[in-house]
Amino acid sequence: MAEETQSITTRHDAETDPALWWRQAVVYQVYPRSFQDTTGSGLGDINGITGWIPYLRQLGVDAIWLSPFYPSELADGGYDVADYRDVDPKLGSMDDFDRLAAAAHAADIKVVVDIVPNHSSHLHPWFRQALADGPGSPARDRYIFRDGKGPNGDEPPTRWQNHFGGPAWTRVDDGQWYLHMFTKEQPDWNWRTRTCAPISLRRCVSGAITAWTGSASMWRTGSPRTSTATTSTTTW
Repeated sequence: MAEETQSITTRHDAETDPALWWRQAVVYQVYPRSFQDTTGSGLGDINGITGWIPYLRQLGVDAIWLSPFYPSELADGGYDVADYRDVDPKLGSMDDFDRLAAAAHAADIKVVVDIVPNHSSHLHPWFRQALADGPGSPARDRYIFRDGKGPNGDEPPTRWQNHFGGPAWTRVDDGQWYLHMFTKEQPDWNWRTRTCAPISLRRCVSGAITAWTGSASMWRTGSPRTSTATTSTTTW
């Protein structure tokens, strides 16, 4: 009885408050790189998703959830993001994404975009700058760098393991170690930074979110630096 009452309440909330549409929505997850190839490259692409919007509407889909489609080395299926504000050129362009969003919205299908604020790719310009500027620099403080243990600092700062089952720390040429709770190609952002200049980390990530708000109905995010790989959804 309690479960039935909860279901009725959830459905009522979703019907009376448009911001709660996701509570009763049918969401279809799309991994763009394997969905539909329209160019013969062997990779799925953004235009391939657009072509299937009428079919998804027929299925009764309320929203499509796009796995990361940003420029990436694919160390972790695209969750190692090198640029939060662009489409991987192998998958298309920003114009292609705009056409996808327009087609989806015309079919009354919402678009959910994955945002990855826990870490960047090691190819992100800010991580490259962190390596170049060295210990104690504002650029390095955007990430979680620590000195190692032992006489020569050749032992990691902690014995933490990453979520994939290996050491959570990797040493760089100047002797410091950086934290990565996933692969070594995914250095964790330092959300407690107070020194990164000239642009703050929070402004960087919020700017990336803002860049997609014109086309996306919701963004899905991994929680910043937690002990488990939890996720949350935020809507506007």
